[in-house]
Amino acid sequence: MIPGVKKIGPYQWEVPVGYVPDMKVPGRFFLSDELAPTLEEGAVRQLANVATMPGIVRNSLAMPDIHWGYGFPIGGVAAFDMQNGVISPGGVGFDINCGVRLMTTPLTEKDLPGKRDLIERLFGAVPTGVGAKSTRRLSSKELEGMLQSGAEWAVEQGFGIRQDIDRCEENGCMDRTDLSAVSGKARQRGMPQSGTLGSGNHFLEIQVVREIIDEDAASRFGVEKGQVCIMIHCGSRGLGHQVCTDHLKVLEGAAKKYGIRLPDRQLACAPVNSPEGKAYFGAMAASANYAWANRQIIMHTTRDVIGKMFHIDEEEMPLVYDVAHNVAKIEEHMVDRHKMTLCVHRKGATRAFGPGSPDLPPDFRTVGQPVIIPGSMGTSSFLLHGTAAAMELTFGSTCHGSGRVMSRSSAKKKITGQEVKAALAREGIIVRAHSDSAIADEAPEVYKPSEEVVRVVHEAGISRIVARLEPLGVIKG
Repeated sequence: MIPGVKKIGPYQWEVPVGYVPDMKVPGRFFLSDELAPTLEEGAVRQLANVATMPGIVRNSLAMPDIHWGYGFPIGGVAAFDMQNGVISPGGVGFDINCGVRLMTTPLTEKDLPGKRDLIERLFGAVPTGVGAKSTRRLSSKELEGMLQSGAEWAVEQGFGIRQDIDRCEENGCMDRTDLSAVSGKARQRGMPQSGTLGSGNHFLEIQVVREIIDEDAASRFGVEKGQVCIMIHCGSRGLGHQVCTDHLKVLEGAAKKYGIRLPDRQLACAPVNSPEGKAYFGAMAASANYAWANRQIIMHTTRDVIGKMFHIDEEEMPLVYDVAHNVAKIEEHMVDRHKMTLCVHRKGATRAFGPGSPDLPPDFRTVGQPVIIPGSMGTSSFLLHGTAAAMELTFGSTCHGSGRVMSRSSAKKKITGQEVKAALAREGIIVRAHSDSAIADEAPEVYKPSEEVVRVVHEAGISRIVARLEPLGVIKG
C-alpha cells in the first residue's frame, strides 16, 4: 500500500489530514487487499487534494474503482456545504451524466439462436463512434426540450412509455437548469447527436441474468434468472463535453476571484451560490437532462428493433432503472445527526440511496434504489440495491464500474481488436464496433475485475448484490 495511507477496516482505508498541505478532512476509500496493487499514487493524491477544497463535509471519498482522473479521481465522491462550499467540473467529469440503464425482456437465451442477426440490426439502428450522428436532426426548440425536460421530453415525443420516467434517477430530469449557460457551440454539437451511443467505454449490451443472489429484491425489480436484458451505457455526448470545457475556463478565473487556493488547477471551482457556480450548475443540469433523453431514445430504438424481430410490445420490455455516474446534485443528508443540504459530486460513482428514501419509486422504497454496475467488455455486470450504510458512510454512493488499470494507448500496444473479438467469440460473445481499435481500447484486461470491485461494495455494505448478468453480445461505442 502507498506510504501514509492507513487501513481502518476490512475494506476501508484513510488518507490522513496532512497527506498534502491544507487538507480540511481525511480522505477515505474502499478497497480490498486483492485490489490494492491497482491503486495509483496519483489517484490517492487527487483524493487528498479534493479534501483541501472549501466547505467539504466529512470526508473526500473514493470507491473501489478508483483511478486517476481530471482533478478528482474517477470513483470520487465529495459533498460540499451550500453556504461555504464549492462546485467543480472536475468533480463531475467531461461526460456529464454518463450513466447506465437496464431493460428487461420476456426473452430467454433459447430465444436467441440467431443473436448475431439481432446484434447487426441493433448496430445498424443505433449510431456509434466518435462524432456519430443521429438519423434525426433536432430543431432548436427540440434541443431545448431535451435540455429542459430530459427523459420526459423524449417520452412526450413518443420515445417510450410513462413508466420509464418513474424508473429514472431524478425522474430523468434535473431542475435548476440554465439554458442561457449552454453555449452556442455546445448546442451545435448536441443538435445532431440525439439517440447516439458515442465512443470510448459506451456500449449497448445484450445480457442474460445468470444468477439471482437476492430473490426478494430481484422480484421487486422485475428481474428473473435466465431472462434476456439490455444494458445501455452512454451520456451527454459532445454537448456535455463542451459545457464542461466552457465552464472550466470560467471557473479557473472564478477560483482566483474568490481567493480559493487550490493544489491543482484542474480543481477549478466557484462557490455553489456564486453567479459562476450557479451558471455551471444550470448548464450541467441541462446536459444531464440531454443525457437522460439520449438514453431514452436509444432504449426506444432498441425496443423497436426487438419488438419487430420477436413481435413483442414495448410494455413487455420495462426499464428496471437508470442511474447517473457523472453529476453534481443538491441533496439532503444527515451529518453529525443534523440534516444538511449539500452539493454532492459523484464522478465515476453511482447514487445508492437506501430503503425509505422518498426519492425512490414507491415499489422500491422497502428495498432501496437499484444500482447498475457494468462489467468490462466480456465480463459480468451486476444489479445491486442501495443501503442505509451508504447513506451513513458515502452520502448514498457506490462504485460505477470496474475501473481502468491500463490507458487506451497502452491497450492498443498490447492487444488488437481482432484478438479481443476472437477471444470473446470463443466464449460465445459477439462484439460489434465501428472499428477494431475501439474494441482494443476496452479489452477486459484493461479493467479491474468487476466481480472483485462489486464484492468490495457488497462486503462494505454500501450496496448489496441482487443479480449477476453475463454478456451475450456487445455493441461498442
